[in-house]
Amino acid sequence: MNPAFLLLPDFLLILLGFILVRFTHLDKNIWTSAEKLVYYLLFPSLLFNAINQTRFDWGGTYTMIFVAAIAFFSAMGLSFISKWIFKPTDLSWSSGFQTAFRFNSYIAFAAAGRLAGEEGVALMALISGCLVPIANAAAVWSLAKHSESHIFKELIKNPLIIATVLGLISNVLGLRMPDYLALSLSRLGAASIALGLLSVGAGLMWVKSKKDGALVAYWTGIKLLACPAIALFFGKYFDLPQAQLNSVVLFAAMPTATSAYVLANRMGGDGPLVAICISVMTLAAAVTLPMWLMFL
Repeated sequence: MNPAFLLLPDFLLILLGFILVRFTHLDKNIWTSAEKLVYYLLFPSLLFNAINQTRFDWGGTYTMIFVAAIAFFSAMGLSFISKWIFKPTDLSWSSGFQTAFRFNSYIAFAAAGRLAGEEGVALMALISGCLVPIANAAAVWSLAKHSESHIFKELIKNPLIIATVLGLISNVLGLRMPDYLALSLSRLGAASIALGLLSVGAGLMWVKSKKDGALVAYWTGIKLLACPAIALFFGKYFDLPQAQLNSVVLFAAMPTATSAYVLANRMGGDGPLVAICISVMTLAAAVTLPMWLMFL
């Protein structure tokens, strides 16, 4: 399939979610509940099952994770210096800092599965399992001055991290799920992709303000252009196998996580600014993701 159309089904689901929440009786409260179902049950089932069922070349995945970390920390560093380049308010910077390096898991796993099936999902799970705790810790750290929350408390109750760790432990120990349980988890995981993408669309907001426009454009450029370019360069330099190169570039090219808005609101940050970042990045990714797929 032409790379320009490879992710079209996924973005059509995002568009459908956007339409449903605005033009039907399926209001915001329903989608908030749906996203919680995905976050706490369906998506962890996908992660655990994909990691548990996949046989990894553990020696060969270290380099892939290293390349992903280079791109990730580069994006974090570029985002950090925005406080001196643009001199935003402390609240704006603390809230939006996270958007340049966090990534949308729902789109990432949908894209990885479309490109490489269950192997692609498992490779993406390995990358996210290593870097999501760091991303969450950095996001919580930047907002901590506005909240009573503690970093470790936020991390140890994260269902995605729990599912990834359990999947890795069971894989290393050679523990495989019985077929009937594996099939049940597989079906829960399949449901998470469609419902997760619909929830992404439902969470998009119209951009009603030009507040901090240059800052939003800067963070968007880091997330959708600079980060994947760094991943592609180092992936080629270290001669990653194609499946791993696909996974690491896709990871780097994802728009920011929708949960960034939830975190900013919960910790007393600038929720509207983060919502604008999420919307801009998600819409722009419809153009930039096919571009990166063509490079791959």
